[in-house]
Amino acid sequence: MRLSARVDYALRAIVELAVVAGRTTDDTDPGRRPSPVTAEQIARAQDIPPKFLESILLQLRRGGVVHAQRGPEGGYWLTRPASEIPLAEVIRVVDGPLSHVRGQRPEDLGYQGAARALQEVWIALRASEREILELVTIADVASGQLPARVRELAANPAAWT
Repeated sequence: MRLSARVDYALRAIVELAVVAGRTTDDTDPGRRPSPVTAEQIARAQDIPPKFLESILLQLRRGGVVHAQRGPEGGYWLTRPASEIPLAEVIRVVDGPLSHVRGQRPEDLGYQGAARALQEVWIALRASEREILELVTIADVASGQLPARVRELAANPAAWT
């Protein structure tokens, strides 16, 4: 799996936003808007280049992950609780579909002969990737309380090399 710097920055920014804006739990009052957090605050806290972050936040706004408000009281906040935003959603908004082979979806590939089984490998890889990225939410990362399946996989020393 290869994640772009753009995705890495987007995920770090969203987690920071969730923590600073206090939107990591489900017990938020739907009538209360979380406190906006400026792009500058997020950039400074996560050491993200500010101009790059602005374009990422624009994508996340267009993708329905964050709201934005201009002005002296402006900033960004999550559109819903962090526990309802899986990592996969953020990745898709920023970089598109999770798995492609040469720019194509695995199910659209037409391998022939001895390589035919590769298509199933790519589909299984995507399913495995989805399993984890749909399971883990922004709230899980922000709290450090990752799902048991993720902790189990990460506990294997071979996963670290």
